[in-house]
Amino acid sequence: MNRLFICFIFVCFLLPVFGQDKTQIIQQRIEFISEQLQSEEIDLTNITIQLNYYFEHPLNLNSATVEELEELNLLTAVQINDLLLHRKRFGKFITIFELQALKYWDLSTIRLLLPFIHVDDKLDNIHITFKEALKQGKFELFLRYQPTMQKKAGYENVSDSIMENSNNYYKGNSDKYYTRFRYTYKNNISLGVTAEKDAGEQFFNGAQKNGFDFYSVHAFYKGGKYIKSFALGDYQIQIGQGLNMWSSYAFGKSADVATMKRTAMPIRPYTSVDETRFMRGAAVDFGFGDFSLLTFGSVKNVDASTIADSTFDDLEFVSTINLSGLHRTNTEIEKRNGLQEYVGGVNLRYQNNGLKIGLAAIYQGYDKEYSKTIRPYNKFDFRGKENFSFSGDYNYVYKNINVFGEISRNIYNQNDTAKGGLAMVHGVLIFLDTRLSVGVLYRRYDRDYTTLYNAGFSEASNTQNENGLYTGINFKINKAWSLSTYVDVFSFPWMRYGVDAPSSGHEFLFQPTYKPNKIFKLYARFRQQLRQKNSRFSDNTVTEIEDVTQRNYRINLDYSISESIKIKSRIEYVTIHRPSSEFEDGIILTQDLTFKPKSFPLSMSLRYALFDTDSYDTKIYTYENNALYVFSVPSYYYQGSRAYILLKYSFVKHLDIWMKYGMFIYNNRQSIGSGAEEIKGSIRSDFVLQLRFTF
Repeated sequence: MNRLFICFIFVCFLLPVFGQDKTQIIQQRIEFISEQLQSEEIDLTNITIQLNYYFEHPLNLNSATVEELEELNLLTAVQINDLLLHRKRFGKFITIFELQALKYWDLSTIRLLLPFIHVDDKLDNIHITFKEALKQGKFELFLRYQPTMQKKAGYENVSDSIMENSNNYYKGNSDKYYTRFRYTYKNNISLGVTAEKDAGEQFFNGAQKNGFDFYSVHAFYKGGKYIKSFALGDYQIQIGQGLNMWSSYAFGKSADVATMKRTAMPIRPYTSVDETRFMRGAAVDFGFGDFSLLTFGSVKNVDASTIADSTFDDLEFVSTINLSGLHRTNTEIEKRNGLQEYVGGVNLRYQNNGLKIGLAAIYQGYDKEYSKTIRPYNKFDFRGKENFSFSGDYNYVYKNINVFGEISRNIYNQNDTAKGGLAMVHGVLIFLDTRLSVGVLYRRYDRDYTTLYNAGFSEASNTQNENGLYTGINFKINKAWSLSTYVDVFSFPWMRYGVDAPSSGHEFLFQPTYKPNKIFKLYARFRQQLRQKNSRFSDNTVTEIEDVTQRNYRINLDYSISESIKIKSRIEYVTIHRPSSEFEDGIILTQDLTFKPKSFPLSMSLRYALFDTDSYDTKIYTYENNALYVFSVPSYYYQGSRAYILLKYSFVKHLDIWMKYGMFIYNNRQSIGSGAEEIKGSIRSDFVLQLRFTF
């Protein structure tokens, strides 16, 4: 494929794209996380639900609490404090235009918030009757169907004897089913049931006689004076800056410097289908004046490989824990519910006049000894049955400065020896004025620090074995131009998977943005990532490490042709330099068209993409539009094209239907994937059909 020719075609398509509506704001937040996680399998339902809720029920700025403003995930602590001080000093807002008087709010911030806020003299009535809750509440029913379009090797028809003795074949059909029924009243009450069957899993037969492979049930309440919130069933916990306990996803490094800070929501109802990152039990958040006390307990089964100790008839231990949530083959089914997990803890918090202080103690344990195989890189990982962790976190806002951080320590017993490590993160956000903000964050995570649920700011996938210093700047140069940049320098004091020595690296991002008005936005991005990995040259004695430098170049253009038609164009080029391999590069060009007429029940999203990469290493992740609460961040690699169409039709007031069909066509592949996932041929397509009933 001639890349110069592709670039020429793309430039011809570089037409105008759109201003920031609700969909784009949510998309940007999801892209922030997906780019950091670098995964096609993510479920960010809670973040989407939160912004969708406030779009349908705009937040009243005259009565909004700190917690509600933080839940938007669109404001910094300094901006929230600025609003509260203005409201305390001058009284209620009379009009939304009064926000321009806030010292640390610019027009961009106000425009970003407009879909989610309003100004009203009326106060929300928290005390409601059961009859009013039923009448004013909202019921939702989702039904989703996702078939596997091309036949994969794992679905071959084989004899029963082969099926029972092989792990190369899936026991269930190739369809994926999802359903969710949920009742909500504003942001205060949520009752729901969610069920999912993955492709390849059985359904009402074999190992799944109860139907779906995964069920989740929750009951949640928020808004009381003394019982601020409570949850029964499945829920998520967030504490401090994510070092000690954080059972959901969190933002990573992005062009928005404010995302380096975690904003904890103590209890959240669980509505996703990630089968591992949640609690199952009960949680209560008590409130008394300036103090709050969170208590929670969870007991749930975890997939694991259990091995009996030959020296003791009744002694078993666990060698591996499976977090995929998939139960398709004999081995995956055997691991199902192989381990019982116990998690409990308390979190005492104090909040007054811009100061927040928290103390937490968490217990995490299993019913069997966890004793995974010792490798040099995982020598200091947790092994045993019980892990205790203790932490303290702080957050203080003074005028234009926000300092925050957390220190955490874990302790566990291994072979009658106390082990554990220390983790800490300290950061500061400074608003020099409405045009310039600076963020600095220091982190140090010991190699033997381990908690089972964490999401601290890090370069690696978990909060362990890492030191680093991050500095980011957002600068509004003038009305049209802005600049975002950050530098993150990090090191790993101990070995990591694929790195047989202590290593270090850095990441640098530079992104200028041109946005002269509401309908046009153009930005360019350069990102360089240097990480050290094992050299591919080896004499089988000592493996040296080498610098692996990846550079990404992106140009992205958004333009609104009209209120109904929006276009988005992007070109991204990636290079990888590695001494032990040849130079590799890749390129992707995407063209998106969105059609959303206000007075017509049909909306449509289209994409056409061309890509050409030298290998899987130069893959590029790009977010795709999809049905509500379906998240698609596919990786583009090798050579070919990708197209999809997404349709949404609202038949009546209470019924919506989404349908998406997408297709990869590879130019240089005769088969796609490997093992049970292998597809013979050069085409891989996907289909989603989703219904939503509301009443």
